[in-house]
Amino acid sequence: MMKLLLLEDDHILSETLELFLSREGYNIDIALNMEEAENLTYDNSYDLYLFDINLPDGSGLELLNALRHAGDNTPTIFITALTDMHSMSQGFALDAIDYIKKPFDPYELLIRLKSKFKNESLYHGNIEYNQNAQILRKDGEIIDIGNVQFKIFTKLLINIGNVVEKHELCECLEQASDTALRVAITKIKQRLEIDIKNIRGKGYLIEKI
Repeated sequence: MMKLLLLEDDHILSETLELFLSREGYNIDIALNMEEAENLTYDNSYDLYLFDINLPDGSGLELLNALRHAGDNTPTIFITALTDMHSMSQGFALDAIDYIKKPFDPYELLIRLKSKFKNESLYHGNIEYNQNAQILRKDGEIIDIGNVQFKIFTKLLINIGNVVEKHELCECLEQASDTALRVAITKIKQRLEIDIKNIRGKGYLIEKI
């Protein structure tokens, strides 16, 4: 289930979208102003932001800019009546993935969501990797395994069932060596409680379940 944060000061629109998207299987939190949205991003992790631009206490562009500088790369769609070139260029400069112009049919938003996040997750047992949001979950809970281990595990999971050569995995390391790679692999196995096979002389493999 994708978890969304909707920042929208129009009470009727926010309630309508919350009801509609919940019925479609999305988990959605609502913020009516920038302060509420900012607090929610501190306390939760989301797969997608849906941000209005014109808000009583500022701009959705300002909030996304602050989040990006804080290292938050959550995919974002702007829902706004503002579609001038300046606003659009600002949004795309902040890596927004789409714009939806008000007024719009909720089904248009649903179509865009399904199109952009089609087949976005890879699974291995109780492990889920969301490729678009770059979020790793174990038993449904977001888990942090560190940047190096995350890059290595991602390569192995994307190539599940196939051997990933050592030199390719070593590209994820700050200081590449066979020892450093073995240590990183061991940490991943312990943290995620999964089996990663060492194919002698070739590389490493996660087998399909």
